[in-house]
Amino acid sequence: MSDPVTTFTWAINTLERHTADGIVYSVHYTVNATDGTYSSGAYGSIGLEAPAEGDEVIPYDELTEEVIIGWTQTALGGQEKVDEIEAALQAQINEKRAPTKANGVPW
Repeated sequence: MSDPVTTFTWAINTLERHTADGIVYSVHYTVNATDGTYSSGAYGSIGLEAPAEGDEVIPYDELTEEVIIGWTQTALGGQEKVDEIEAALQAQINEKRAPTKANGVPW
């Protein structure tokens, strides 16, 4: 029987922005992984570069979670870093599924 498929969910917890122009400068995010039985998660925050002059600026009230997740993943280092984070979460689930370490006493 093959191992269950793990689902990874990226979510945005909160944004920090400048009130004068609505420019988001920091994102707080979570990544959760579950195979239906076991789960693992990570929380982080990352700063965003201000848009360059001439770049399109999306008004704050028009931002979507999907857009911010894309910005976050890019700021983290792109698909390579996303894969690394998800692989670490998968390793934690694998350890829960088939532990390689234990604690306790033999009596």
